[in-house]
Amino acid sequence: MGGPVRAYGAVTAAYWAFMLTDGALRMLVLLHFHTLGFSPVQLAWLFLLYEAAGIGANLSAGWLAARFGLAATLHAGLFMQIAALLALAQLDPAWGLGASVGFVMAVQGVSGVAKDLTKMSAKSAVKLLAPAGDGVLFRWVALLTGSKNAVKGAGFFLGAALLAAFGFRTSLWAMAALMALILAAVVLWLPKGLPAGRKGTRLSSVWSRDPRVNRLSLARMFLFGARDVWFVVGLPVYFQTVLSDGSADGARAAFFLVGGFMAIWIIGYGVVQAMAPALLAARTGPEADVAGRAIAWAGYLAPIPFALALAAGLAGAPAPWLSLTLVAGLLLFGFVFAVNSSVHSYLILAFSGAGRVTMDVGFYYMANAAGRLIGTALSGLSYQAGGLPLCLATSGAMAAASWAVVRRI
Repeated sequence: MGGPVRAYGAVTAAYWAFMLTDGALRMLVLLHFHTLGFSPVQLAWLFLLYEAAGIGANLSAGWLAARFGLAATLHAGLFMQIAALLALAQLDPAWGLGASVGFVMAVQGVSGVAKDLTKMSAKSAVKLLAPAGDGVLFRWVALLTGSKNAVKGAGFFLGAALLAAFGFRTSLWAMAALMALILAAVVLWLPKGLPAGRKGTRLSSVWSRDPRVNRLSLARMFLFGARDVWFVVGLPVYFQTVLSDGSADGARAAFFLVGGFMAIWIIGYGVVQAMAPALLAARTGPEADVAGRAIAWAGYLAPIPFALALAAGLAGAPAPWLSLTLVAGLLLFGFVFAVNSSVHSYLILAFSGAGRVTMDVGFYYMANAAGRLIGTALSGLSYQAGGLPLCLATSGAMAAASWAVVRRI
């Protein structure tokens, strides 16, 4: 037990460090370019290649891990994140709009590939390292997923705080230095226990033939689209606009408030994910029971953004009661969303055989990346076309689609 636990701890620590910088980088980019006058659609474009890269990256990451081993893909993901941070620090304010957007999109694409290599490695390792026993896999998955989201939430606040205190470029250099230390530690001290690759693994084998994996992946796509359609651009831009008074001090204060809310949301989401096995009383339940609970909880999600869209539409203009309603409603959304996400993360590993786990997990997270891509694009488009009400209504439609698909598992 000691060897697998040490390997699980090392993988988790590397994943935490990566997600801390990932969350910080997202807030740095979003808030920095919003203050430069980028429109919601232009802000969404900055993240599109990040999400698009995840579609191909997850498919290839599963094959790469099967071919070369999980340690190799974990090291590669951490190294690519360092390269992305250092490259983004070279952004020149004198560049034109087109050059700036193109450069940031390209760097974000590298960061997206890095994230998916790291995430696939960490999630697959859980399946392979978890000891046999009732409920152990669900608990280990929930702990890894929940803790990384709590760390990513802290990264959101860290990114906003670094931007306000030190500026864009210095913050990127500091995060690159942190990631370099983590990579060195992982290379030196990662214990044995992660499987090596199999040379005969073919790229075509990443496509899943299990209908449960395919349906769960489609449901995952709609689930994360439902979150990102308001999370990526709509809500941060709305709150930044409402909270900032137009002055430099007001903009900095708004950075902290927006980053603080996003951090609290992600941290709370992570805590609920870690608690999901206990909340669902599913520590020892069979897969069929957990799948049944997944169907029920998917149905609880869609009404929340629809109700918030109605409230925002009735308000017409920003108002204190609307801000409070949005905060409360989106925290509730986060609670229900976290339970759904945690159950999905368990089921994909439960449905996967040990020989296919990296490829099934890669396929599943390819669908996750597709959902984030769709949600990111719709976040900018819907906010620009219809403001926050349309953003939230689109989120409700995607949550309803996720429920419709998960009912067939």
